[in-house]
Amino acid sequence: MNAEPCTYVIFGATGNLSRIKLMPALYHLDVAERLPEGTRIVAIGRRPWDQQKWLEEAKDMVQAKAKDDFDDTVFQRFSERLHYHQGDISQAQCYATLAETLGKKEFSQNIAFYLSISPADFGPVMSMLSDNHLFTEDSGWRRVIIEKPFGYDLDSAQALQRRISHYLHEEQVYRIDHYLGKGMVQNVLVFRFANVMLEPLWNRNYIDHIQITHSESIGIDSRGDYYNSAGALRDMLQSHLLQLLTLVTMEPPVSMDAESLRDEKVKVLKSIRPIPKEAVHAQAFRGQYAKGHINGEKVNGYLEETNIPPNSTTETYASMKLYIDNWRWRGVPIYMRTGKRMAQAQSTISICFRHPPLQFFRDTNVQCMNPNWVLLGIQPEECIRIEMTVKEPGLEMNTRTSSLDASFRNSDEKAIDAYEDLLLDVLKGDRSLFLRFDEVEHAWRIVDPILQTWAIERDFIATYPAGSWGPEDSRLFDKESQFWRSSLTPECK
Repeated sequence: MNAEPCTYVIFGATGNLSRIKLMPALYHLDVAERLPEGTRIVAIGRRPWDQQKWLEEAKDMVQAKAKDDFDDTVFQRFSERLHYHQGDISQAQCYATLAETLGKKEFSQNIAFYLSISPADFGPVMSMLSDNHLFTEDSGWRRVIIEKPFGYDLDSAQALQRRISHYLHEEQVYRIDHYLGKGMVQNVLVFRFANVMLEPLWNRNYIDHIQITHSESIGIDSRGDYYNSAGALRDMLQSHLLQLLTLVTMEPPVSMDAESLRDEKVKVLKSIRPIPKEAVHAQAFRGQYAKGHINGEKVNGYLEETNIPPNSTTETYASMKLYIDNWRWRGVPIYMRTGKRMAQAQSTISICFRHPPLQFFRDTNVQCMNPNWVLLGIQPEECIRIEMTVKEPGLEMNTRTSSLDASFRNSDEKAIDAYEDLLLDVLKGDRSLFLRFDEVEHAWRIVDPILQTWAIERDFIATYPAGSWGPEDSRLFDKESQFWRSSLTPECK
């Protein structure tokens, strides 16, 4: 797919996402000469800046991220693409003048609108863009990129979709999940479908269980208002981690085109066994971080953070157990967890294989008979690791765990930010790494019973010390031999 020249219109261009992700990503695409000639970037902001002030701000954004890789010559070329449009997105005048600007001949009529704004503003902004005929595809395509959250629950997601579909066709909507742009996440597909050796084993006959973990050592920073109304289940599990689950467990698509790929992901979500409300406590657990130590420093508990009510029962840790009721995965538990202020920051997928049918070494000195694991490190360590039991050198029959490592990136290869990939895909019209609405809808169906149960249980929430691996939730596990895998190095249990 070739990228076409485009006008990127960024709503919320002076905000945090633009500062730390969007502007640096667009700059790096220009460094790599992947932005087609004629591509322009229109920044919309309320601040009364002129063009010169915007260029200074954009340079600061890019320099802060690029650091030593910043190139003044490339930024000069990049700055010629930049245009600042001052306006209040709640006022009709902003859109009338925007339509006038975008109608000028120096702007490509292929236009992508990036809504880096509050979800509450999605509807009004789309309405005014539509009123000014900015979604009309008479002389070029129109695409709209929407950041999560896509609704607050199933009902609100469906209501948001009804409003979006009033103005746009599904093919014009790019629901972005930056997790899917991470190189290692895409490598999961390559690992599964380009290597035949594991495919015969990738099923209920050989796999004992699957774990997906996203842990963060940071707290909620200044996001108290948002986080207290969202919580860990909405913020991470419903979106990012369910997406990882679909990639690990989906059937091979008939091709790698966007619709075939997304069809298989939806089939997985549809196959997940619903959690009845009476089973919520057996299949989901929540917790909230209390005071503790991170890297030797004392940190506050969640209830002491800014803009958090003293009686809040919002979860900063959430875990759940799911089953996929299809031929391949029937009976295999899938455990997922996410948390703030945990022992370390990492995203991993850990696949535990069954023990051999006979323990041949039970009468020997063998102490540590771990099952085989396939470990997929998403971040910060990007790796694929297969753990096997081998004999130690020497006269005794002692064993140890050895691992086969496949590093994702060579030491001389630079990391690419997920947003670079995704912003380029919008130019190409490649929707394979963006979410279709039925994916979003079925993900909400999975977590809605948990959210509804937790919403009415406001008397108590378990706590865990900041800097730990979360609260004690071992009751989720189907067997005593199952445990949370918190390391990419061998663990003897």
